[in-house]
Amino acid sequence: MRRVAGIDVGGTFTDLLLTEAEPGGPLRVRLAKVPTTVRNQAGGVIAAIEAAGVAPADLGLVIHGTTATTNAVLERKTARVGLVTTAGFRDVLELGRRTRPKPYGLFGTFEPLIPRELRREVPERVMADGRVHTPLDEAALRAAVLALREAGCEALVIHFLHAYANPAHELRAGEIAREIWPNAYVTLGHALLSEFREYERGTTASVNAAVQPILDRYIRRLQDELRAQGFSRDLLVMNGNGGTVPAGRVVEAAAKTVMSGPASGVMAAAATLAQSGLSNAITYDMGGTSTDVALIAGGVPEVSAELTLAYGLPVHLPMVDVHTVGAGGGSIASVDRAGMLRVGPESAGSEPGPIGYGRGGTRPTITDANLVLGRLDPERLTAVRAGVSLDAIRAAFDRDLAGPLGLSVEEAAAAVIRLGTVHMSGAIRMVSLSRGYDPRDFVLFAFGGAGPLHAVALARELGIPEVLVPARPGLTNALGCLVADLRQDRVNTLNRPLDGLDMAELHSVLEAQAADALSVVEEERAEIEATTLTYGADMQFRGQTHLIRVAIPSPDIDRATLQALFEAAYFRRFQVRLPEIRAVVVNLVTSVIGRRRTLPLAALLDPDARTDFDGARLGTRALHADGRWHEAAVYARERLPEGARVEGPAVIQQLDATTVVEPGAVASVDPIGNLRIRV
Repeated sequence: MRRVAGIDVGGTFTDLLLTEAEPGGPLRVRLAKVPTTVRNQAGGVIAAIEAAGVAPADLGLVIHGTTATTNAVLERKTARVGLVTTAGFRDVLELGRRTRPKPYGLFGTFEPLIPRELRREVPERVMADGRVHTPLDEAALRAAVLALREAGCEALVIHFLHAYANPAHELRAGEIAREIWPNAYVTLGHALLSEFREYERGTTASVNAAVQPILDRYIRRLQDELRAQGFSRDLLVMNGNGGTVPAGRVVEAAAKTVMSGPASGVMAAAATLAQSGLSNAITYDMGGTSTDVALIAGGVPEVSAELTLAYGLPVHLPMVDVHTVGAGGGSIASVDRAGMLRVGPESAGSEPGPIGYGRGGTRPTITDANLVLGRLDPERLTAVRAGVSLDAIRAAFDRDLAGPLGLSVEEAAAAVIRLGTVHMSGAIRMVSLSRGYDPRDFVLFAFGGAGPLHAVALARELGIPEVLVPARPGLTNALGCLVADLRQDRVNTLNRPLDGLDMAELHSVLEAQAADALSVVEEERAEIEATTLTYGADMQFRGQTHLIRVAIPSPDIDRATLQALFEAAYFRRFQVRLPEIRAVVVNLVTSVIGRRRTLPLAALLDPDARTDFDGARLGTRALHADGRWHEAAVYARERLPEGARVEGPAVIQQLDATTVVEPGAVASVDPIGNLRIRV
């Protein structure tokens, strides 16, 4: 029996999706959803495995997505990091770019990840063309590293100017530092990101060093607890690029795990679209704490190397391009001093959680608004510690929202839902309209524990004609861990005008990147059925700041073809042609993807239970929508057969999520169990 577990740790819940099958036998699926143990996420992972009814010793493979690194950076609960840099460039991390924390006003507060007293300079200088201008002062380097060690730093960054062009000084500094540094947490800026822009390379290295000890302790703790219960197989960890990496290598480039949770959901969406005959979707993942949206065009998730975690913290590593807003089921609704309704970004999380969880929450949230409006069944909430009556929730809405706003309780709850929809639609516009995509050409792929509750209203707001709710929407991020491939990305800077570039050098760099990435992916060859290589170039017109990623069909591309591909990509994005300006090749990018076994998604719902449409109907309940109450039919999702048609207003319930079919919308069940809702 081969058992593979995909486990995603979110801000509120830890989700598990486990597949098991004997050779040649049918695939079976087990599910679990447990509260996240915030202080020690490994506890929630073990609890999820136990809730699925298996022992860790029986698992053949565990693929894990984590928010440990993302949360550590956002909450500034990181390791103490020291920085050694080129003389004269101590303040690069603080000066940054010309942006400000606030767009208006001359002042704003910003705290670099590494404070100034922990940033040290040493004499050395490499020019932009790779020539050594000032040799590395090894004695000064040794003294700076020792001083940072004595200052209590747990991790070290070595970040020299233009190391991407010639890494010799960084490499030598790394050798010296490792002789005297007490642990393995030494990050060389060029080794993590070999591209120009000293500010972004420095912040990326800083984030990496700041989360290395945290991720290392967490992974070691998780592996120890799994081994103590008999688990002796492989542990793979999700990266933010949508691929996985062996646990033994993940700490080396810890910054790549930032956004690993949201990325896994997007990869699950791509796999679902492929088996549904669709190629274009906007993914919409609403959980307990936040909402993540991304765009999939032509079946391929958008990948960007320009993620900004917070002001002053750009992380220039290839990541699935996810935009996040602070609107989740636990987002707290309040009335501010100006008498305006606010929803989020503050969240009740899993502790104390929404009022309806009975875990100590006292402030109204989006989840509580859904309970007041009949969109959620209070008897079917997950992770409820003690029952809370609807009257108590209504009283909190009356006290905190309805009274101050001069509304009824229902009107206040509806306003909370409406404002949450506005926040989420803004995020979708950021990944679609602002990049030249029309939302009407896409399906809204709704998942997360709360996504299907709001999807139809959100689609109406944006003019999206169809909503797709996957078979297990509340466990989609865990599914993403199961379907994610192994992936390695490599980036190197050339920064040369295309018309003067030696194309042989371009070919050589791409081939070297591919060889290096293949060596890592091949370590997990037992999990791989096929290997795919993709190539790209980050390009711009001379004098511009921002880059456009251009897909390269093969590493031996000629100059004229690359020029034509760039001009076509530029026109597609901006609808402008600039034939009089020279193109510049800034970075070369190679991705090696080890394709894992395909998971048949129809197995996520029990086919034996999906036979009786009449038996799927559970009754009716009052549902507030469009400003009034309706009598809505309630259905059990697991029993709806293929081809079943449900007209709104209706509520479709399952273990991991609830789908609201708004009045006027019609839902049907497709061959692999997705709900397809025409808006």
